[in-house]
Amino acid sequence: MAIEGAPLLVVCLCAEWCHVCCDYRHSFARVELAIQADHPQAQFVWLDIEDEADLLYPLDVDDFPTLLIAVGDVPRFFGPLTPQPQTLERLVRSAASDASAKALANPALRAAVARIRTQRLTA
Repeated sequence: MAIEGAPLLVVCLCAEWCHVCCDYRHSFARVELAIQADHPQAQFVWLDIEDEADLLYPLDVDDFPTLLIAVGDVPRFFGPLTPQPQTLERLVRSAASDASAKALANPALRAAVARIRTQRLTA
């Protein structure tokens, strides 16, 4: 579990045609295993922005990989990320443990988190 028992959601927003994303997918899976050792309820999602654009609308993703991290339904991070697994792991651990971290107030991000949780994780 993450802050106050809220589940941690980590979404990598990529594109199938992106070579950086293809190379990064293995690192994303390794970090998922490392994080789930401490946060077994953490949910990691690999999302192709072209195949599942409806989940993100009206958000734009211009750089790959882009990461969306939420604790519960509260987005904590949304932005591009260098494709090193250490950077991803530090960022996810920080978001999961820092109760003082500001939530992102963008309503479109909150809506995307809700759609991903209901449409991708309960299907």
